[in-house]
Amino acid sequence: MENLTSWNELRQELFTPQEIAKSNLRVALMNNDRKVKKMEKLTSWDEFEKTIFTPEEIAESDLRVALIGELIKARDEQGISQKELEKLSGVKQPSIARLEKLHTDPRLHTLIKLLVPLGKTLAIVPLETAKQN
Repeated sequence: MENLTSWNELRQELFTPQEIAKSNLRVALMNNDRKVKKMEKLTSWDEFEKTIFTPEEIAESDLRVALIGELIKARDEQGISQKELEKLSGVKQPSIARLEKLHTDPRLHTLIKLLVPLGKTLAIVPLETAKQN
């Protein structure tokens, strides 16, 4: 643990993703008492998500999930294991696993290092174009 450089890394080292999510929810609830009252009437995840998160946070999460999903799809389509991708990219397998489980937010250079051996790249396109694909 001596190599940990941030609170998030320490938190991920000490707690399960479920414990972190519960903690984040508790903080969100404490900071949003008005929203707590509304939550008592919620019946679906979509309603809950819209109550807790801003549209921007939801959009950011959706983009992150789509990006990582495409990386996983490319790796699977080429029959490359995480260990093999480690050898091809130089990114350690445990880091790849955390990224694929959405337990970490990768840096841009990490994504590029993973995408290049898969024959992929990042592109900046209008959101409407991205949603159509």
